[in-house]
Amino acid sequence: MKSEKRIKQQPKLNKVKSEKAKKQKNLLRRTFGRSLVALIILIVCLLGLLIQVGYWQIARGVEIKNRQYAQSTANSVIAAKRGRIYDSNGKALAISAQVDTITVNPSYIGYDKNEDEKVGIREKLATKFSELFELEKDKVLEKLNSKKSVETIVSKVEVSKVEELKTWMKENKISSGINIDEDTKRYYPYNNLASNLIGTCGVDGQGLDGVESSYDDILKGINGKQSTAISGTQDRIPDANEVYIAPKNGSNIYLTIDSNIQAIVEKYLKQAVEEHACKRGGTCLIENPKTGEIYAMATYPDYNLNEPYTPTSFYLDGYDNKTDEEKSNIIYTMWRNKNVIDTYEPGSTFKTIVASIAIEEGLSEVDNKGDYYCGGGIKVSDSYIRCASSAGHGAESLRIALMNSCNPALIQIGQRIGKARMYKYFNGFGLFDETGIDLPSEGSSNFWSEKDVGPVELATMSFGQRFNITPMQLVKAVSAIANDGVMVTPHVVKAIEDPTTGTITKVETNVERQVISSETASTMKDIMKDVVEKGGGTYAQVSGYTIGGKTGTAEPNPAHPEDGYVASFLSIAPVENTELVCLFVLYQPTVGSHFGGTIAAPAVSQILSEVLPYLNIPSNNERTNNGAETTMVPDVKNKTLADAKKDLSAAGLNYSCDGNLEDTIVDQVPRSGTKLTSGGVVKLYTSKNSGERVKTVVPDLKGFSFTSAKNIAEAKKLNISSTGTGVVIAQEPKANEEVQEGTVITVKLQEAVNANTQN
Repeated sequence: MKSEKRIKQQPKLNKVKSEKAKKQKNLLRRTFGRSLVALIILIVCLLGLLIQVGYWQIARGVEIKNRQYAQSTANSVIAAKRGRIYDSNGKALAISAQVDTITVNPSYIGYDKNEDEKVGIREKLATKFSELFELEKDKVLEKLNSKKSVETIVSKVEVSKVEELKTWMKENKISSGINIDEDTKRYYPYNNLASNLIGTCGVDGQGLDGVESSYDDILKGINGKQSTAISGTQDRIPDANEVYIAPKNGSNIYLTIDSNIQAIVEKYLKQAVEEHACKRGGTCLIENPKTGEIYAMATYPDYNLNEPYTPTSFYLDGYDNKTDEEKSNIIYTMWRNKNVIDTYEPGSTFKTIVASIAIEEGLSEVDNKGDYYCGGGIKVSDSYIRCASSAGHGAESLRIALMNSCNPALIQIGQRIGKARMYKYFNGFGLFDETGIDLPSEGSSNFWSEKDVGPVELATMSFGQRFNITPMQLVKAVSAIANDGVMVTPHVVKAIEDPTTGTITKVETNVERQVISSETASTMKDIMKDVVEKGGGTYAQVSGYTIGGKTGTAEPNPAHPEDGYVASFLSIAPVENTELVCLFVLYQPTVGSHFGGTIAAPAVSQILSEVLPYLNIPSNNERTNNGAETTMVPDVKNKTLADAKKDLSAAGLNYSCDGNLEDTIVDQVPRSGTKLTSGGVVKLYTSKNSGERVKTVVPDLKGFSFTSAKNIAEAKKLNISSTGTGVVIAQEPKANEEVQEGTVITVKLQEAVNANTQN
């Protein structure tokens, strides 16, 4: 029984074992599967890691190396010194001085201190920076607490202040996180002189306008570089791998501008603009027609080159209420060199060009009085164009027509020339092209297309209206007449100097072409001489010199009546062997006359009266002070008033002094050596009143004879010096200016001129 029972249980046991084995087999399979998956994942991860390592080591290895190098080195730019700008005599007009830029690494300031000490260090730094560099302390402190890696505290600091900062840092044992890098700053020693010509630079040293812009690549040089190892606290670690690349300084530039002539021009331009309240200012240009060298180029209002973003008084009205865009436009307008950039209607000065064409083409006799007729106006197509003389000039020759500045006669001349020939010569005179002057943003002329020129357009063009050119274009064209018909390219740079070698490269004269014959040029110059000696330009005469010229008065364009009149005078000097061409323009005069012959010609006379002798151009004997006897002021300083009185009386002079006879003279106005007319006044100051300068207001002497002007001046305890005869047409200092008693007023006299010939 028992054996049977065992036999019956054996199949059951085998079945249990079989199921257990099956379970173990399934478990093994699952374990193997999981291991395989894990292995595959591991292999994939390893492959991904290898790929990533390869990417960083191979593909971006150089970049990582550079980053590591950058984090362990300090790279600083060593600014090249910008080249200097000199005038033709070697006087520095623009220089670059060594300065420094102060930056900080906020996170490294007081890195080894606790938090309270760091706060204290930043507070001390903020106080010092704000006091030394005149900054707002709160803003400086904000930068010192910044999360940025670098913050600029102040740029272009003078060396003296940097040295003071270094001493303070050493005394207070503060160094980490503060960087001092070399830089340069642009200075202009003469502030406003030739500002619109020279131009200015931006904060990065880049030229923004004028010569600074057009010659920027030559002036700026090439910056240097210094690389030094640094510690984790940004302190420099001197080592053998330090790299220093020296900067290459910019080249120096010598201008054709003579600063003395420029100052003379600016003085009289400013005076004329202010005296006649010219709402759009004025311009003046002086060129040597033989070489194309510009001796002076002035725009008024000008601006201070050291404060280029500060509007001058001319632009201040309502400035604070303008939008940012409007303010920017005002600043850019203030910078504009109107001689080169802006166009205008030249008016009757342009008649010199038209007359030259007629002479060159043989279309007009110069002195045939019956050639032209003016009855006060002329009908052209459906228009009637009036002459400045409503009564008319009657029968005229070409010479007389220019002396009278007669529009009807010039219209008849233009009709003879015709538009095709007119445009051919306009092209020859360079009026359709830029002049090629080495200054930026040159303006372009605006003429009608030749096919659109009808009878009226030809007529108005013949006397210089209803088209636009730049002052520089007119001066270049007339310089060709002054230079025997030969045109040259104007330029403002005379030479370029390499600061390393000292090599100087001169800018040679560029002769472009023969525009008209030398015979035509000579004839035209002779006519211009008569315009000044007998016609509407007599106020431009200069005693001792032959001056040629042409008046200009452009009427308001009907399309822009708000622009008003443009009064101008164009001159050549001397007529024989001409050395100068001068154009003087006043835009929108609102006080007094608007005729060029009345308000522009006298200013040109004043300019040439000083410039011609300065250039040592020979003159004839000059008649000054209307033949009145002159005497030299003696030196009475350090003498008693009693002795000074005797010396002045012996010289035929009077004196003015608030003091006692025993008082010692410490100063006198005018100074010794000045020539005064007999009866002139010398203001004396003693040791008791030397600080009390007595001033008086300059009277308006225009229109008075020499004798009357002298009496008026002396009544104000002022002196007078004159050239010419007739009545006063110009004076310096100007009327209503406050000066010291004893000051000499220089006046120019001229015979009265018919206003109808001055347009």
